[in-house]
Amino acid sequence: MPLSHPRRSALSEQVIAALRNQITSGEWPVGSRIPTEPELVEQLGVARNTVREAVRALAHNGLLDIRQGSGTYVAATSELAGVMHRRFAGADPRHVAELRSTLESGAARLAAQRRTEKDVKQLDALLRRREEAWESGDAEAFVTADATFHLAVVAASHNDVMTAMYADLGEVLRDWLREDVGRELTPETYMDHTRLLDAIRSGDADTAAAEAASYPLLCRPGRFTPPAGD
Repeated sequence: MPLSHPRRSALSEQVIAALRNQITSGEWPVGSRIPTEPELVEQLGVARNTVREAVRALAHNGLLDIRQGSGTYVAATSELAGVMHRRFAGADPRHVAELRSTLESGAARLAAQRRTEKDVKQLDALLRRREEAWESGDAEAFVTADATFHLAVVAASHNDVMTAMYADLGEVLRDWLREDVGRELTPETYMDHTRLLDAIRSGDADTAAAEAASYPLLCRPGRFTPPAGD
């Protein structure tokens, strides 16, 4: 529906807010290409320069990635997620794995203590989707399904701060997983998450924490060289 036409600065803010809502709502997922500039002009009922200004503003904030000759893509779901993606894009992969292990272990422990029946049903469904993605052989689909399952585990902790932080780190963690899994799914990169879900279901906090902590660090042979004492 076309936006109202107040003064230019307020209109630009409306367009920025409308585009941001498409991203944060999941209507435009991370990695997807957003509609072209002419399409946005038609959808929003505003001038081309206003759309261009809004897109540039969101690109500056890290939510969008403008690729000359290709289009504009969603890079992150929040400004903080965009900042984190840029900040940690070149981080040592082992350090990313250790961060993920620490966050997920604590979240899984809380999830085992606090999960609801609704949480468990959702985790069951997401684990099945993860298995289906693996069986399809589509590496990107598997990365997405795996990341969604792990975010749901963190959400089952019912710690809103931890969940928000993990979500903001989402693209950093997906980049790590893409690199670890590789372009083709191979048996040595597969990790069964059934024990993790069973531990959460049964309320076994220690086992849930141990299972979650082990996954990111069980990388393919030769992936990392553990430091002395590991």
